[in-house]
Amino acid sequence: MSEAAAPTGDIPPFRYTATLADEIERRWQDTWEREGTFHAPNPTGPLADPAHPRAGAEKLYVLDMFPYPSGAGLHVGHPLGYIGTDCYARYQRMAGRNVLHAMGFDAFGLPAEQYAVQTGTHPRTTTEANIERYKAQLRRLGLAHDERRTVATIDTDFYRWTQWIFLQIFNSWYDSEARRARPIAELVAEFSGGERPTPDGRSWAELSVAERRQVVDDHRLAYVSEAPVNWCPGLGTVLANEEVTADGRSERGNFPVFKRKLKQWMMRITAYGDRLLDDLDTLDWPEPIKLMQRNWIGRSTGAHIDFATADAPIRVFTTRPDTIFGATYMVLAPEHELVDALVPAAWPEGTRDAWTGGHASPRAAVEAYRKAAAAKTDVERQADTKEKTGVFIGAYAVNPATGGRIPVFVADYVLAGYGTGAIMAVPAQDERDWAFAEVFELPIVRTVRPPEGFDGKAYTGEGPAVNSAAPDRGLDLDGLGIADAKATVIAWLEANGHGAGAVTWRLRDWLFSRQRYWGEPFPIVYDETGAAIALPEEMLPVELPEVDDFSPRTFAPDDADSDPETPLSRRRDWVEVELDLGDGPKRYTRETNVMPQWAGSCWYELRYLDPTNAQRFVDAENEAYWMGPRGAGDCGGTDLYVGGGEHAVLHLLYARFWHKVLYDLGHVSSFEPFRRLFNQGYIQAYAFRDSRGAPVPAEEVVEVDGRWFHGEQEVNREYGKMGKSLKNVVTPDDMCAAYGADTFRVYEMSMGPLEVSRPWDTRAVVGSYRFLQRVWRAVVDEQTGDLRVTDAPADEATRRLLHKVIDGVRGDMEGIRFNTAIAKLIELTNGLTRLAETPREVADPLVLMLAPFAPHVAEELWRRLGHTTSLTYADFPTADPALLVAETVTYPVQVNGKVRGRVEVPADASEKTVRAAALEAVAGSLAGKEPRKVIVVAGRMVSVVV
Repeated sequence: MSEAAAPTGDIPPFRYTATLADEIERRWQDTWEREGTFHAPNPTGPLADPAHPRAGAEKLYVLDMFPYPSGAGLHVGHPLGYIGTDCYARYQRMAGRNVLHAMGFDAFGLPAEQYAVQTGTHPRTTTEANIERYKAQLRRLGLAHDERRTVATIDTDFYRWTQWIFLQIFNSWYDSEARRARPIAELVAEFSGGERPTPDGRSWAELSVAERRQVVDDHRLAYVSEAPVNWCPGLGTVLANEEVTADGRSERGNFPVFKRKLKQWMMRITAYGDRLLDDLDTLDWPEPIKLMQRNWIGRSTGAHIDFATADAPIRVFTTRPDTIFGATYMVLAPEHELVDALVPAAWPEGTRDAWTGGHASPRAAVEAYRKAAAAKTDVERQADTKEKTGVFIGAYAVNPATGGRIPVFVADYVLAGYGTGAIMAVPAQDERDWAFAEVFELPIVRTVRPPEGFDGKAYTGEGPAVNSAAPDRGLDLDGLGIADAKATVIAWLEANGHGAGAVTWRLRDWLFSRQRYWGEPFPIVYDETGAAIALPEEMLPVELPEVDDFSPRTFAPDDADSDPETPLSRRRDWVEVELDLGDGPKRYTRETNVMPQWAGSCWYELRYLDPTNAQRFVDAENEAYWMGPRGAGDCGGTDLYVGGGEHAVLHLLYARFWHKVLYDLGHVSSFEPFRRLFNQGYIQAYAFRDSRGAPVPAEEVVEVDGRWFHGEQEVNREYGKMGKSLKNVVTPDDMCAAYGADTFRVYEMSMGPLEVSRPWDTRAVVGSYRFLQRVWRAVVDEQTGDLRVTDAPADEATRRLLHKVIDGVRGDMEGIRFNTAIAKLIELTNGLTRLAETPREVADPLVLMLAPFAPHVAEELWRRLGHTTSLTYADFPTADPALLVAETVTYPVQVNGKVRGRVEVPADASEKTVRAAALEAVAGSLAGKEPRKVIVVAGRMVSVVV
């Protein structure tokens, strides 16, 4: 039985128990809320406060990745990062900084909507109830958030500005020469003034209204596209590439995902590829996260090459243009737009049977192959172990380097959404191409000489070019290394009009539509021509209408051909609307898709800065104060952002893109949103299964001699996630009830480094509980409630220990090493147990250093020590440098390389004194022998050679 659950009669009247902790914690939480203790003053506006103790001080913006409020509430793993940022923010306030720390809720999304589909309960009803539960749980942990700044992405006052930011993106284009976004009006002015040529060379005045609109829309950063998308019938929506797992299934719900063409809103994030990549160097982020972003962005340098056909040329991108002489066939994605134009009515003379797929005509072969490819996921299509399939389309292309004809195939291992959707196949230098060439009996020509003894198939290593000369065409690569061969062939392509050097990206434009209900409506309407028109700002927000049926209608969750019908499209009285957009009342049709859940999380950190502002999404002065650059070359952004590594690509990449657009348009002063990123680890848990493999309640399992039992039955222990299905969930509510929030906080921070995952062990919590009890006893008499504190000075040993701990804790707090800081506080507290009374010069700093971790009991002790104001803004203790200098030094003394003794001497002892003391300490080991050499390494060791 833990001390927290000990019988009441055995407890001294003023002992620190779970009951007393609960009373103290709730009282201080009420006090903090009533007094606005954690309010951070802005430079201007309604949240400015010149009288605040930190007004005008150096600022610090600490940010958590805000949670999605699920119905299950928090388990003990969820608040790990929140407690960590709270400890850090509390310390920084005491160190003199004006700290902004707020919490909000990422509240749109599929879980609430799926629950609504199942139960008919409105997503707002369940989401708001979940938010209130989260707020109560987070408050119970004593988190020092400025509650005035709390936002939820579902609040109309919030998503009004999400829609406004969308309009900024929609009304912008990317000027690649200036390397920034510019207002679309400036693009129109350049076209109309003749400064920028139109795509077909006609003057702007010659273009019709519809043609002008198309030219402009083709430049917008937010645009509508009918292109291959990730269609997930099981969720009734399309998904971004980042939301599809490596198995080709939805990240949410694990449903199959298919490729199909749908008209969707897209964000031109690829325009920012260079900046998103290059600016990673300005960020203080973990290197693995930077690497994940670099790989996802995937900048590739190579060339675009045009292969002529009887119709339009086929353009490919390759990173190895030097291998062009080895291109013996071409492959198009089944969805490639040129396939239909190139397919003839009949097979050309001499077509091999292996190329036809057993079909009488090329059209029949291509149609059948396309149908089979549509039933596969991207992952299945690109699997290295997959048997290579394809069909000849009945057409040929011309290799520009050789002038020879090469056959054109469709094959599903080429994807329409990657590169140009076409490849020049060089089987001698690519394993997949080699496998395909073997199946279809196609030529294989080596263009890079393998090393002596190479007996494999495709060779992908370094070597000189071979079989790569066409003197009559002015191109000769033979003997050149790869880099020189690339440069030579690119120059030749450009000089002869066959292509050009190019940079491409693995990154794809962001698919921004969702065929759901519970998301931000687009501030877009369509006119009678189908053109997308932005609503004026004064018509924002566009609010979600009420609907009777929340489900997107897709009746075949495993059928790629099922069509989406969005919930909003069924509200015809909302969809069809009459508006006056400046040229008189007209009928328009609203967009019936909604934005993805990522939209609100792309900018929420900016709304915390100025949440009550009705005129702007954030005041410029407030933004510059909290997030502005510190100097030339600094990226700006939040000072610390803490969250899980699972958001390395999705959220972080999207948020960086939106922020850069706002920076380009002059709305923010920082060009990155998050200057420093810290990934906390995870709290995992042991689970237990019986002989059938069924989970049993973890709290009912007992250990006996290293074995585990549930009742009389032995069970097996495993280690992994915490979850209801494994019956091993522990909630912070349980821990607060059993030990108090302060104990829970101290335990989570002391389990190990914040960035490292660790197992939860409820039995170990009692160690943190007993530590707080010792701190309490060092200040309060458990029998009388009086102070056990004396104004008499501390003895020299205690004073030196105190200042050593102060110095260490300060360094640990700055470095986010909370577990070692707590270990030092435990060392100091244990050092006080030998004293009849605690010197005030030790009690005050001990309580102040404890405050970031156990703020409630620290506030209580601070008040009992006679202080009349909260310790929130008290100065954090500072060590006396004089007391950090050691009085004595202990030297290990080696004799012929082995330690034979130790000697303690004054820290300022001379070498002669150290030498004499060392020889005396090992006199027995010398056995009367005269040392041949004595080496004194100052402050470290003495080595004696005999």
